[in-house]
Amino acid sequence: MAILLASAPFADTFGYSMPPPGLLRLGSFVREAGFEVQLEDLAFRLANGELPQSDDLGLASAELLIERMEHSSGPWVLGLSTMGATLPIALVIARAIRETLPSLPILLGGPGTTGCDARILERFPFVDAVVRGEGEETLRELLTTFRAGRLNYAGVPGVTWRTGDLEVIREDDRLVFADLDSVAPPAWDLLPPIAAYKAITGSADGLVPIDSGRGCAFDCSFCTIGRYWGRRSRTLSPERLADEVLALEHMPGAKSAYLCHDIFGANRAAASDFCTVIRERTHGRAPFPWEVRARVDHLDAELIDEMAAAGCYRVLLGIESASDKVRRASNKPLLGSPTRTDILNTVQHLSRVGVTPILSLILGLPEEGDAELRDTLDFAAEASLRGAAQLSFHLVNPQPGCDFGERFAKISTPIEGIAPDMALGAGLTEPEQELIRAMPELFSSWSLLTGLPGGEPHLRHLSRIAKTLPDALMRYPRTIAAVKRRLALDTLDFANLLLDRTCSFEGVARGLNDPLVDDLLLWEMTRLRVAARGPVQAQRGSSLRVLVDTIAVRFELGAIDELLASNHDLPVPSSSPIFFAVGAIPGLGDGGSAIQTLRISPDLAALLELLRQGAIEPGGPLGDTPHTTIEHLTNVANGSLVSLLSTPSL
Repeated sequence: MAILLASAPFADTFGYSMPPPGLLRLGSFVREAGFEVQLEDLAFRLANGELPQSDDLGLASAELLIERMEHSSGPWVLGLSTMGATLPIALVIARAIRETLPSLPILLGGPGTTGCDARILERFPFVDAVVRGEGEETLRELLTTFRAGRLNYAGVPGVTWRTGDLEVIREDDRLVFADLDSVAPPAWDLLPPIAAYKAITGSADGLVPIDSGRGCAFDCSFCTIGRYWGRRSRTLSPERLADEVLALEHMPGAKSAYLCHDIFGANRAAASDFCTVIRERTHGRAPFPWEVRARVDHLDAELIDEMAAAGCYRVLLGIESASDKVRRASNKPLLGSPTRTDILNTVQHLSRVGVTPILSLILGLPEEGDAELRDTLDFAAEASLRGAAQLSFHLVNPQPGCDFGERFAKISTPIEGIAPDMALGAGLTEPEQELIRAMPELFSSWSLLTGLPGGEPHLRHLSRIAKTLPDALMRYPRTIAAVKRRLALDTLDFANLLLDRTCSFEGVARGLNDPLVDDLLLWEMTRLRVAARGPVQAQRGSSLRVLVDTIAVRFELGAIDELLASNHDLPVPSSSPIFFAVGAIPGLGDGGSAIQTLRISPDLAALLELLRQGAIEPGGPLGDTPHTTIEHLTNVANGSLVSLLSTPSL
């Protein structure tokens, strides 16, 4: 008995740049149970050019899977793993395979079946059963039964199936692993190597997913994760997780780990112990970089410090809204009701210790009026200013299997031109679109909350803000803050100005003829230019030309951020130029750069500029200046560069 487990295709670049972590463990577990297993990542095949990005995607995927099964004796079972975004293409593939292999057992599983397993079987006769939730033990039991010659789903916990009389039976839920260390190690050998995934995008990120924990005890109205895992959260033991993270040090192409559990820190003791184990095992050398997803109310200052010391370089935080009223309406109150200041302090602390915070915010949630929207956008602007936060704006989709899906699917519709976040890179082919149009409630991952106040026009406006404002705030947080102060705008008003402009933001800023705005724009454009060069190790010699740019401004940059974030008066310009060096240091994990700024003397600025231009060689003579003087100044320049690399960024 053999099983082919395949993840359905999609074209979201973040997803196809790494293998599906759940499938890696599932395949490994079933193989250890004594069955032949093959894995297939159709997103990788699509990105690699082996499948067409056309309406023939479903048929071509089916032919590829059939060919794989024909090259082995079998008998075969096919399991298709889905997300909400990939459910339609999985069904298109299953239908095509059924036409060629009418007796092949076809199973669906994955988060995309949450809350709609029975409806799938009622409407699509080519699907035999749905495996709900954690699939390891369920698949092992089913395959054992099939191997004995009985295609029987009755009595198998965790399965929804259809009888010969077309009655849909939903068996009891299966108990999940009490100890998550019972899961199998990832079957890396069953999918292409990590280096092959990274070669597709041409990215140097080297990010590798690890199924580090499963489930969520919360039930946020816009999310299916809590319900899919039965409202229970479990993590790998600190020792087991450390084993899997540090094993990546020896994997070609792997440069950082992505711990996929949604709520790192929910089990605070386990999170802290994991950090301790990592530090102990990497004593005397830099720990392997890793990133996580977490709730802001799970991260205290002590845990953040431990995470940074253990190699954490980035954390995604689901803030959703700056309004506690809006969060509560979405069943996401923050524990202890952290205030806006608490959240911003956490963001600032993360940045201070070298952990980049990514803030996820959802626009257009129920109970969000004009005041709440303005507060959320102002919060995002302040976070980008205070903590160098990355911003990710979204519109909500009422997916099947979550509270919003139950409440709002019937009054939600797709909006042409707005690709829902939960369906990025999927649902694009005509066979998929045909299914979505025919059964909108089943495929409400493609719908938006058009039935709420404001309707489609308001959502189109929010979509434009979501596509435009985050990038501007991340590129020019200080300049935007100064422009807002200068024009007496809040962030929503600024966003509308940005959307209505007829020239670039840089043109708008320069058009104010404001000395502070001009200096901040120069600074932030220099930071962007330096970051674009990529990280370079600090060395004596020619690397100075790459690492450092110098700027002359009229304001003391070190005091600007705090003043911009407050109601204090802004400083007056200096009568003489103030010089700063802007340099890049190697970023952790994702191949990016950390940008630092250091105030320097006019003489040192002149020397650094000459070095950068290649007008002199470090330690070499300059005109009639004695060699020893130039060597001394070069050493000073190098010493300042070392200081630059160890000084907290302005």
